[in-house]
Amino acid sequence: MVQMKGIILAGGHGTRLWPITHTQAKQLIPIANKPLIFYGIEHLKNAGINDIGIIVGHTPQRIQEIKNVVGDGSKWGVKITYIEQDSPRGVAHAIGLTKDFVGEDAFVVYLGDNMLRGGISGYVEDFKSTDLDFGILLSQHKEPQRFGVAILDGDKLVGLIEKPDIPPSNWVISGIYLLRPSVFEVIKKQAKGPPGKRGEYQITDVADEMLKSEKYSVAAFKIKDWWKDTGEPKEVLEANRLVLEDLVPFNNGLIEDDVNIGGKVGLGENSIIKKGSVIRGPVVIGKNCTIGPETYIGPYTSIGDNCEIVGGEIEYCIILNNCKISCGKRIVDSLIGANSRIMSRGTVMPNGCKFVAGENSQIYL
Repeated sequence: MVQMKGIILAGGHGTRLWPITHTQAKQLIPIANKPLIFYGIEHLKNAGINDIGIIVGHTPQRIQEIKNVVGDGSKWGVKITYIEQDSPRGVAHAIGLTKDFVGEDAFVVYLGDNMLRGGISGYVEDFKSTDLDFGILLSQHKEPQRFGVAILDGDKLVGLIEKPDIPPSNWVISGIYLLRPSVFEVIKKQAKGPPGKRGEYQITDVADEMLKSEKYSVAAFKIKDWWKDTGEPKEVLEANRLVLEDLVPFNNGLIEDDVNIGGKVGLGENSIIKKGSVIRGPVVIGKNCTIGPETYIGPYTSIGDNCEIVGGEIEYCIILNNCKISCGKRIVDSLIGANSRIMSRGTVMPNGCKFVAGENSQIYL
């Protein structure tokens, strides 16, 4: 029986998500009120992988932040080992740090800001039944030039190219890899030379070298359902939408009379929806929240714990913990950081305000 370990990459600066990630690791941004990294841990666990290494790095604060949220893995019934990376040097460099942890086992690498529907169990089982050195999960994307792109001959993988101006296909490299320890030979060889684009050692270069060598076997697995790289605010919001579509409704709070609820809604403990409010799901609301009175919460919105939203309209948004919004305006397509305050200053502003607001923001409209 093939034994496999899991690796989750939780380093990186997350600059495309600033200011949210200026004070919070991007892997901890909540999707449907659950940190991104939790989805990766659950997918590994569901694939029968119970020994997981998490790559963390850069600052003691960021490392401790992830450790505090994730813990030792016992809440999932897995064992988690933390492996520190001194600075962002690329995915290949990060994987190279796991050699001692991996040992002689096959392993899955899962970028901590990736999301896909349905998990990875099927791809893991398919990989176990082969003698492949490197399996790459591919997904179709309408903007392939933003990613590493697969060169295919039918279904056969024949090459890889990083962020090409003219993509040879719309099949892009997801941040999920199925590997055997032979990959460390090529990573070690690559590390003796200069880094690639952006001063980093790219896993795309490692895979392409192995693909062109007769010594190794490399193949692609096509993802059958949706996949998201949540590196930008619009992608985070889209992932939130996709996850909320599968929401199982629940009510652990209080809904007053004269509240209009439609669609799938999840209401956390000690939360209240006050009279005159309209909730159109899918919507998830965390613990200890107050919504209303006379407030509209529209589809594809996630509201964290300890939030107060009074008046106005919220739709297609992610609102993190401890926020207060009382501006009487319509807020859409927004990612609002923890502890933010959005209040009215009594002036008339256009509808459809958009924000990417960092923690402790003060916004008056």
